[in-house]
Amino acid sequence: MRHTRPAQRSDVTVDQPQETLQARWQAVEPYNLVWYVEACLSNALRMETCIQDAEREKDTEVAELFRKAQADSRKGAELGKQLLKKRIAS
Repeated sequence: MRHTRPAQRSDVTVDQPQETLQARWQAVEPYNLVWYVEACLSNALRMETCIQDAEREKDTEVAELFRKAQADSRKGAELGKQLLKKRIAS
């Protein structure tokens, strides 16, 4: 899984204590929400392959299960994005 670093901020310097940098990082980037949204979107994409596999095998019951899981993952990603926007804006 690829993680990105926040954009460089002029008020954070490399000679600050680690605790200060960590506090700034948490204030700038709600990391757990970013991870959650990425995981939900990744799962939704993965479910597309699972749906196609189930359909190829003509297993509509399993395909429907995967469609529901995909919809839940998309909903989770959307909720996570809304919370992330709210926290970044404040």
